[in-house]
Amino acid sequence: EVQLVESGGALVQAGGSLRLSCAASGFTFDDYAIGWFRQAPGKEREGVSCISSSDGSTYYADSVKGRFTISEDNAKNTVYLQMNSLKPEDTAVYYCAAAAPETSSLVAGIWPQWGQGTQVTVSS
Repeated sequence: EVQLVESGGALVQAGGSLRLSCAASGFTFDDYAIGWFRQAPGKEREGVSCISSSDGSTYYADSVKGRFTISEDNAKNTVYLQMNSLKPEDTAVYYCAAAAPETSSLVAGIWPQWGQGTQVTVSS
């Protein structure tokens, strides 16, 4: 059974940090690209970051560059999103997704496998 399970979302004050986790079962993350996406109320789902398993390349949306870091722990079959210097505009449900290992796009529509999401709320 293929599953992606996000965790780590919380209520945090502006300027704080959170680390989100995406745990996989049924497949190993090192054979896939993993992306993080977010969707705020009334907004379209947007790409945040992804890591390509083929070469380990990482990609970030301009809005999070310098603040967020994506990483993978192959032993735990888990991908993380470290979020620092959080802003109220980061408030959203955050989803992880899996795709072919060469995937390097933050366009949500091309990612075929999704988790259920975890809520991140940043208060001002």
